[in-house]
Amino acid sequence: MDNTVGSLTQFQNSLIIGSILGDGYVRIMPGRKNAFLEINHSANQKEYVDWKYEMLRDVCRSSPKLRKGNGKRLAYRFYTRQLKAITDLYKDFYRNGRKIIPENLNIDPIVLAVWYMDDGSKCGDGNFYLNSQQFDLNGQKNLVSALRNVGLCVTVNKDKIYYRLRFARSSVSKLKEIIGKTIIPSMRYKIGL
Repeated sequence: MDNTVGSLTQFQNSLIIGSILGDGYVRIMPGRKNAFLEINHSANQKEYVDWKYEMLRDVCRSSPKLRKGNGKRLAYRFYTRQLKAITDLYKDFYRNGRKIIPENLNIDPIVLAVWYMDDGSKCGDGNFYLNSQQFDLNGQKNLVSALRNVGLCVTVNKDKIYYRLRFARSSVSKLKEIIGKTIIPSMRYKIGL
């Protein structure tokens, strides 16, 4: 995990990309030059947030904190420092403050594992999904292409009025093989391990 001040290791970069695809949020404060990443999950996912923090500790200002959200929700979150490397990711993944999927997206095992821990689900009928409803249909198609590049067969699936990604049953064992070593214990239920 060695890195110079202000840079990211390949693992950290992949973790951040996976978080951006999932529940992470990158922003630039007014008047500031560089962006930072906010990791914000339910307090029930404390182990997961703590794992992300440990992986990003050397680019963070402080450890995760509990925060009361809207209503009864209790969140657990932390922020990275403002870094040029995160600003570069912001430029790739955001347009007009809204998340997009870049056409040249490369998905590696860490990106996929973090994204799946954030937004993946396994339904009782044996289907595996990535809840990617936040992205438009064109973005969903870019995601399908990026996942095919790592040997996974995925289709865009309409879930009520939004779209999400569904793994073909023939790709589930490959998905588990790709991400199984990275999935932390508290998230293994999402992949049936």
